[in-house]
Amino acid sequence: MTDPSDEQLIRSAMETAKNSYSPYSRIRVGAAILTTEGKIITGTNVENSSYGLSMCAERVAVFAAISMGYKNFKKIAVVTAEGKGISPCGACRQVLHEFDSDIEVLTLDERGKLLKSSLRELLPRAFSLR
Repeated sequence: MTDPSDEQLIRSAMETAKNSYSPYSRIRVGAAILTTEGKIITGTNVENSSYGLSMCAERVAVFAAISMGYKNFKKIAVVTAEGKGISPCGACRQVLHEFDSDIEVLTLDERGKLLKSSLRELLPRAFSLR
């Protein structure tokens, strides 16, 4: 099976971001995670008036994947609905690290150019029980 292109992952994340429920920040974020089986699973941010109950797009995508039986990931793309890059927050980095510190993280720079980094680069010396 051929993996989808990085651009396809970005497009999936951008399309999913349009479903965001973000009345407080007004930042519509989408994430598309690629499993080792080649499946793309998406998530979007869901905010709540009690801010601590809000959930980031990356974690929504990971939790959806887990609920579908997927636990091995290659890449995750994170962007806004408007096509702007955004980096995973610390909580999302830690959740992703639980599954693989070498997950490739894709986003866009201010000019729309694809940026790639490993989760290990974004979360050096991560907390782990392994």
